[in-house]
Amino acid sequence: MSRVNLVHDAGAAIGEGAFWDPASGLLFWCDIDKGIVHRYDPRSGPKDPIAVGERVGCLAPRRDGDLVIATQSGLYDLDLATGGKTMFAEPEAHLPDNRFNDGATDRQGRWWAGTMSIAQPPTPVGTFYRIDADRRVTPMIDGIYTTNGLAFSPDGRTMYFSDSNPLVRTIWAADYDIDDGVPTARRVFFDTRSVAGRPDGATVDAAGCYWMAGVGGWQILRITPAGKVDMIVDMPVERPSKPEFGGPGLTDLYVTSIGSGAGPVGPEQPHAGGLFVVTGLPAAGLAPTPFAG
Repeated sequence: MSRVNLVHDAGAAIGEGAFWDPASGLLFWCDIDKGIVHRYDPRSGPKDPIAVGERVGCLAPRRDGDLVIATQSGLYDLDLATGGKTMFAEPEAHLPDNRFNDGATDRQGRWWAGTMSIAQPPTPVGTFYRIDADRRVTPMIDGIYTTNGLAFSPDGRTMYFSDSNPLVRTIWAADYDIDDGVPTARRVFFDTRSVAGRPDGATVDAAGCYWMAGVGGWQILRITPAGKVDMIVDMPVERPSKPEFGGPGLTDLYVTSIGSGAGPVGPEQPHAGGLFVVTGLPAAGLAPTPFAG
């Protein structure tokens, strides 16, 4: 039977971007609005956060150490020792009302990161970008309100992505060419109008099932490759935002959550914005691939 425990009462405005780094044994995650990169060590607890000075949507450990981060202004290397960041790409300099949001690496070490508008009312000007090992940045999928849900099947040949906007709230799957990093044959994988929450961050387990944070629905959902919900984990927060397997054996499911950054938080969820861990699950995760660049 699964159990949910709070492991870091971080009070994040918008907790997101969880990424397990097997090399360091750390879980990295972001507080988007506060511009903070958090680090959690299962052996000793939270480590000192790193302030990056602007909104930060997602990140990935690099194969050679340190991190890459995607912020409101662009893509950067982040030095973990000094906290200094160095820009290497500014793909949306022409869209000052956009920021980066969700991201993931494919099984070959390419980094994918998506953007979204923070203007009101929202418009579908978000784009999923592929960042290759040589730091080349290529726009791949556009016309998205809120880029989310990036994940890859165990063999790397299926790519998942979603749009969280209430008008869309859809997860898609696509065939993924592992040699050139191009998705094709996009189709609807799961329409979240049939469940309580909209699609937010996601991960895939070793059995190929897709774990979706049901933002606004107090739940994490496990969806089979056939697009059927086969497990629901009730969460103590309304807006879980990104699940990520980590820890010894990759059997612990860490879940970030959204606090006051998306509206008022009631007294029934005092730990909104915290980092949680779900244990006792009938599944294990896959070791994520660090960014090859």
